[in-house]
Amino acid sequence: DGSYLISGTKIFITAGEQDLTENILHLVLARAPDAPAGIKGISLFLVPKFIPNEDSSLGERNNVVCGSIEHKMGLKASATCTMNFENATGWLVGNLNEGMRAMFKMMNVERLSVGMQGLGIADGSYQNAVEYAKERLQGNSPRATAPSQGPEPITVHPDVRRMLLTMRSLVEGSRAFGIRTSQWLDYSNKLADAGQRKHYDNLVQLLTPVIKAFFTDMASEVTNIGVQVLGGSGFIRESGMEQLVRDARITQIYEGTNGVQAMDLVGRKLPSNNGETCAIYFGLINDYIAEKQDQEDIKEFIQPLAAAIARLQEATDYIATKRVEDPAEIGSAAVDYLQLFGLTALAFEWAQMAEVSLANKADDAEFYGAKVQTAQFFMQRILPRTLSYHAAVLSGAGSIMDFDDNAW
Repeated sequence: DGSYLISGTKIFITAGEQDLTENILHLVLARAPDAPAGIKGISLFLVPKFIPNEDSSLGERNNVVCGSIEHKMGLKASATCTMNFENATGWLVGNLNEGMRAMFKMMNVERLSVGMQGLGIADGSYQNAVEYAKERLQGNSPRATAPSQGPEPITVHPDVRRMLLTMRSLVEGSRAFGIRTSQWLDYSNKLADAGQRKHYDNLVQLLTPVIKAFFTDMASEVTNIGVQVLGGSGFIRESGMEQLVRDARITQIYEGTNGVQAMDLVGRKLPSNNGETCAIYFGLINDYIAEKQDQEDIKEFIQPLAAAIARLQEATDYIATKRVEDPAEIGSAAVDYLQLFGLTALAFEWAQMAEVSLANKADDAEFYGAKVQTAQFFMQRILPRTLSYHAAVLSGAGSIMDFDDNAW
């Protein structure tokens, strides 16, 4: 009847067994008999929990069962299952031996989704932290000029302000970057012109590993800062802040670890289309800088952006040259390069947000004024991180690869 009997085990399967839906459809990668070796012999199959009858009603239970449920650090409300397939009935999806191609199509979308998940968790941590800080009374501002009338909210303290602004600038900058990428994703699917659809699809493919890895690394940083803002209360489960740290941690791992994302960016996405897509994205930034560099009111944003994109381009050229000489250069530089890329992308967004905010400040002084001040903080306090990432990339693979294996 064209079906297959599938045996084997799948691990780390989200909602592999649950009763929220009447049926569960498992997408399974498996190797058919006489398939080629390696990933070129992998096919994709659909294996339902209940085998449908001819009238599409649910029939008998398929031979796929949950062997165990993982005890996890976070995301505890989501059942993560080990699934055992014992001659389970499944149907081929697409063509034989083309399963990886189909799965990567899905995984690219999922990687964007995981990036958004990280952004959402980070934003939740920021919102909770700022509300707590506005209500928590302790000490007085170091700039207080009048006698103390009692303790003030901890938002007056420089270090608390630093933490909150770090959270805010990373979250809001990432949100803008995510919205831009989402807009391009829509263009890649909806524009009438096929050439334009391909143009925007290439840009989305380039930025996907950056969105996934940078946003989720950011989420881990921001949620840890959120705990710190609350102090001892943040370490207590009832605050909810420690849960956000635990929940954010998996986003750096699943749908391709962030190290793998960095390798994908450096090893596959940068050289794709002969480097044209990367050049197009860099060109957008450089064109904006050229157009705005003489605009006095935004020079404080344009100049740091120009320095950052120059570092990113130099690092890109370095990797393109060194990858031919030593493949280890790619793996050694990948994570630092991705962070450099992500920060530069956020600087591009912040420069534009600052420009728009300055132009519209009279309409809503509080909202737009805060945008400008957050942009200033990002440019002065966060973007300088690109200096160290740039230096790390250009330092080469030596200090990593030359370490004595016998010393581990």
